[in-house]
Amino acid sequence: MKTSLILFTLFLFLCSVSAQNLPSISYYPESVSKLNANIQEKCKLDLYLPEKSAGFPAIIWFHGGGLSGGEREIPAELKGKGIAVIGVGYRLTPQAKSPDYIEDAAAAVAWVFKNITKYGGDSSLIFVSGHSAGGYLAAMVGLDKSWLAAHQIDANRLAGIIPFSGQMITHFSIRKERGIPDTQPVIDKFAPLFHVRSDAPPLLLITGDREMELLGRYEENAYMMRMMKVAGHKQTTLFELQGYDHGMTKPGFPLLLDYVKKVAAGNKK
Repeated sequence: MKTSLILFTLFLFLCSVSAQNLPSISYYPESVSKLNANIQEKCKLDLYLPEKSAGFPAIIWFHGGGLSGGEREIPAELKGKGIAVIGVGYRLTPQAKSPDYIEDAAAAVAWVFKNITKYGGDSSLIFVSGHSAGGYLAAMVGLDKSWLAAHQIDANRLAGIIPFSGQMITHFSIRKERGIPDTQPVIDKFAPLFHVRSDAPPLLLITGDREMELLGRYEENAYMMRMMKVAGHKQTTLFELQGYDHGMTKPGFPLLLDYVKKVAAGNKK
């Protein structure tokens, strides 16, 4: 009897856990994905939902990897915080070329806008974030309104854009596709810096130590902050995490969570 009770309790626990983690959801319509094997394989998301909650915020998380590697992930530090987390996979170079991965990022964000309320989330509290290449994608879809407009969504509906050590100039993998070395900076339509605007959602920029980061990564973000302010944007903030190199996510997650908490609390007033 005691063994049966333990097994039944374990069964209920496993059901509860599985109910909060919904893996491998295709975010493109089947009519699109069935025509492209790369989309079928890569363009999926994992959905983590908070337990026994409603009206919660959602963080869309794009993984890093230079647009050429990495896999979708839901960071452990974001679990159990009363928020939904959406780990997004996207097509990678060299199998894909610019702007495929940006189109994927926008399609994933659009899916969340169209579906999060079905799971109990608040569509006015959707944040985009990610590390490195993921931070670049978050900034691109949040600042260049054309990507989400293709899905009939106004990027200004985002509650916040929070790139972790994101490239603010044209990404080095896009430059590599063009035969441009990563030491030659380029700012064109594929650079978040190209899309500075006063009416953008709140922007929180987080980088590692300027002396320990990748090539000019802090300076790119500092210039983004300055130009957003010059353009008239009132809600751009930059954090430089002293003593941390490019892998600066661990001290960055508390900043992200605190930011989401403050925005959510402001929405409820």
